[in-house]
Amino acid sequence: MKFLMIAAATAALSAAAIPAASQAQEVYGTVGYANVDTGDANLGAIQGRLGYKFNPYVGVEGEVAFGVSGDSVGAVDVDLKHQVGGFVVGFVPVSPKADLFARVGYTSSSFDTSLGDLDDDGVAFGAGGQYHFTDKDGVRLDWTRHDYDAGEADVWAVAYTRKF
Repeated sequence: MKFLMIAAATAALSAAAIPAASQAQEVYGTVGYANVDTGDANLGAIQGRLGYKFNPYVGVEGEVAFGVSGDSVGAVDVDLKHQVGGFVVGFVPVSPKADLFARVGYTSSSFDTSLGDLDDDGVAFGAGGQYHFTDKDGVRLDWTRHDYDAGEADVWAVAYTRKF
């Protein structure tokens, strides 16, 4: 399954890169806070992303998060150790300073519980928007649904974004 997802993402990115050769490309990064809602537990995380836009409409981004606050589910303590993922992103420019976007990818998370560690991975998808108040600096709000074998998690994030 992982191989199929990577192969499909690589094919999509290769196809997107051909028409993008004559258009401006952009590298960006974000850092912010994410609330991870598993349905039973609400966890906090510091989240960072590094992305590349092939053109104004298509890009890719890598994501990493580290837990900063845990929760208890009954007598079980739960903490996010870390989460990593890769996404293909579709952008809709609303204005020269604002974009809406949707993304789909694959993520892997590791949780520390009082019953032992839990590692899980799966498909993730989401949507959001970003606004740049200068040519380089902005703010991003987004939601991502992580669909794991052991359950689902909704992640709501707010981040500072910087174009390089």
